Amino acid sequence: MIRNVAAADVADITEIYNHYIRETTVTFEEESLSDEEMAVRIHHISLQYPYIVFEESGRVVGYAYATRWKERSAYRNSAETTVYVHKDFVGRGIGKQLYHQLIELCKQTNWHYLIGGITMPNDASVKLHESLGFKYVGTFKEVGYKFEKWLDVGYWGRRM
Repeated sequence: MIRNVAAADVADITEIYNHYIRETTVTFEEESLSDEEMAVRIHHISLQYPYIVFEESGRVVGYAYATRWKERSAYRNSAETTVYVHKDFVGRGIGKQLYHQLIELCKQTNWHYLIGGITMPNDASVKLHESLGFKYVGTFKEVGYKFEKWLDVGYWGRRM
């Protein structure tokens, strides 16, 4: 079931995200977050942007949200999108369901342009974005450094 995020979801979301911090280059964060830090992030994001979760058997196994793309006011109608799925639930279509619902919520709030950043290579994420109407717009070469290697980030965008 997809629903809006709730305060009770923080621990599950933190667990999901910390796996990606510790084990992957999907995020460029390098230090695990506490539940308290995650709660503050969720609160601030969900004040202005959609933040949803996928719940299965009373447990959050995926989440997605939109957030500010850049600080300057002229970017106010663009948002960056994010989706994470628990490592044990990857490949079951949960990410696509979440992303589809997130796009619908963004349409309702009149966002003009959505942006997805993908640490390269990541064929599954590229396929997901393109299946939802995102188009490749460019790659920043070697903009991140994690696990002793330089990483590229590709960007996909979608006009609403």
